[in-house]
Amino acid sequence: MEIKGSTVLVTGANRGIGRSFVEAFHRAGAARIYAAARNVGAVADLVSREPERIFPVLLDITDSSLVRGAAKWCGDVNVLVNNAGISHMSSLIGVENLDAAREEMAVNYFGTLAMVRAFASILAANGGGAILNVLTLGGLVSFPLAGSYCASKAASHLMTQSIRAELASQGTLVTGIYPGAVDTDMAAHTTVPKEPPSVVVEAGLKAIAEGIEDVFPGKAAAETWAGLLTDPKRVEKQRAQIFPSK
Repeated sequence: MEIKGSTVLVTGANRGIGRSFVEAFHRAGAARIYAAARNVGAVADLVSREPERIFPVLLDITDSSLVRGAAKWCGDVNVLVNNAGISHMSSLIGVENLDAAREEMAVNYFGTLAMVRAFASILAANGGGAILNVLTLGGLVSFPLAGSYCASKAASHLMTQSIRAELASQGTLVTGIYPGAVDTDMAAHTTVPKEPPSVVVEAGLKAIAEGIEDVFPGKAAAETWAGLLTDPKRVEKQRAQIFPSK
């Protein structure tokens, strides 16, 4: 679809990949961009660049009333970027409780699904449009140090496939983008090579423009995906070696 002249909503727009998406859509000529965040003050500088095109939206995707409010106010959206997410870098067995896993699932899976459910009919009414879900390679092959985060993104990966099938008849493009480590606050604790957010964002805009459903931005993502296609057990074991043994 044509990005120039489109109306876009980006969740988690206050920093990292989300902020980069807002900036990229602005450069690409989107007519209206809704920058959604739990704290609208955190997107004030983005809005100030062109208040006639960039609008703040108060949104916590785990809050059903705020999701409904966003859908009511942003009824002209034809591109939805589900970027909001959380990671506690928590393993699955060696933790005291499941609080981290529950919160990651609430945000990364249920929150994303709530946004899709709220905006599916809006996209249909506006010609079909596109949904871009920001996922991760960890949703395809686990990184055990962040096992609960990976599990939540694996759920979102299968959800992406399911909504793609459900929304096909209304002409909605559903794209999943699967980066490796990205240089954001969320990955600040990791020492592996990281891609800048711009690599993810440029690949995402290209996918929307060209109708691409699965995107693996950057060298690490492309190589890992190739490995999963040829020898998935080898990739799994490589990732398991990063987990410290006792």
